[in-house]
Formats: sequence, structure tokens, C-alpha cells
Amino acid sequence: MTLQDERAGRRCHSVVNPIHSAIYFAKEINEHYAAAGVSDPLSAYLAARAAPMGAVGAGTVTATFYSFGHRVISERVPRLWETITPQQALKTRLEAVDALLRRLWGEDGVASDEVSEAAELALRAAEACRREARPLYAGNADLPVPEAPHLALWHACTLLREHRGDGHLAVLAGAGLSGLEAQATHTASGRGMSTGWVLRTRGFTREEWEQTLEGLTARGLLTADHELTEEGLGLRKEIERRTDELDRAPYEHLGATGVARLTELAGQLTLKAAESGAFPQDLIGK
Repeated sequence: MTLQDERAGRRCHSVVNPIHSAIYFAKEINEHYAAAGVSDPLSAYLAARAAPMGAVGAGTVTATFYSFGHRVISERVPRLWETITPQQALKTRLEAVDALLRRLWGEDGVASDEVSEAAELALRAAEACRREARPLYAGNADLPVPEAPHLALWHACTLLREHRGDGHLAVLAGAGLSGLEAQATHTASGRGMSTGWVLRTRGFTREEWEQTLEGLTARGLLTADHELTEEGLGLRKEIERRTDELDRAPYEHLGATGVARLTELAGQLTLKAAESGAFPQDLIGK
């Protein structure tokens, strides 16, 4: 089924993705991984997100994460897998997600009909995702679907998020943007991670950030005060359009009615999570 509204899939993703990504800003991920022997927050993030691919090396993690500096990744991977195996990391991840969603949505929320319905819709959409050239999606697709509806929903949101993300990285590479350049242009749009959060979490120095901004200015993508130029705006718009094209299959498979319903349900759940403090106030912005 072809969606009449080409942006319907993107709108759905915008409320599905936060259900997956809330774990990366939660105390639960640090608490559970620390109990498993991984006390460094960035190492916990790397373990949680890379584990579906197995005990991969630093190069694979840098390639698939794209906007993280290889230096900070190589300081942790593959040594990380000596502390926690991928299988243990996956078990710990699901335990952290369970604790998080119960805190954000409450016991009645995780057991609600809305969560069960959202899980069914998201899993149906994910049936049309493809493994080819999508390593993070493919790794998660090989994992069993959890029985509990709220965990099945998180798993399905993870599949949809990583499927779109893998395709997005291919588009960024095709656009000739490095990981840090991609992050900087997204930040300049006002829709990406704020500069402070980039520097705190992505493993780049202030000097590297400033050099990247200067390079983007020289290319005509940013103005002297680091706003997107017309060319820069056009590039970001084209990146999103191409990403939408590569991520069309799951939403066409679900159909217009299903996409609208999943968007409604996931939107309500994301709003509830945000109201419960799932995301830092200064996360997004220039």
C-alpha cells in the first residue's frame, strides 16, 4: 500500500523513536550496567546498543554509530567485552528497559491495552524491514520478541529506529558528510542534539567541533555565525527525503490506517514519558 502522505512514516518515526531512545538518558541503564560491572556511562551505552551485533571491534562500532569519535570508542571496545559478554549486555539492557518503562508509564500503563495495541502495530510494521546493508537493525532482528507487551513494544520500536537509522547513515555518507559534520548540520537546524550534549557524549573536543564548523562554513553549508545557508538547508531537506525513501517499506506495509493509529498511540506514550522526565530539557537545540 502506498501512503498518500509521504511524510506519514517520518511523523510516525518521530514518536516511535523516543520510546526506544529514552533508555539512553535514564538512570536505569547506568544502574543496571554498573551492577553488571560496567560503571562508565559511555561504555554502558556502547554495550547496550552494540551487543546485538556480537563482540564486534571498535571499527564496527564507529562505522555503525557514525557520529561518535573513534578515539573514545577504541578506548573502550573491544576491551568492554571482557567485562560483559554481548549476551549479558542484552539481558541487562532488557532489565533496564523494563524498570524504565514501569517508572515512566506506571504499572497500569505498561499493562494497558494501548501498549499492547501499539506493540502489535509496531511489530507488524517491522515485518517489512530488510536486513541488507542495515547492521544494527539486522542484529536486533535476530533477537527474540519479548513476551511482555511493553517490552515487545520497545523491541519493535528498536527495530524501526535502527532500520531507519542504518538507512540514514548511508544517505549521510552519500552526501559527503563525516559523522561530526552530520551532527553539526543537524544541530544547526535546531532539531539535533545541542552542542553541549554533543561534546559531552560523542567523544569530540571543542577544538574538533570548531574546526568542523569552520569547514562547513568554507563549503557554503553554514554561515559565519553557524546558521544553515540555503545550500545547507537544501542538503538537510534532501537527506531527510532520501531517508524517508529508504524507510518507506514498514509504513507502507502497515498501511495508512495502521500508521495513523500507531502514531497516535506512540505519541501518547512518548508524551507520557516526556512528562515523567525521560529526556533532558537541554537535549535538543542549537
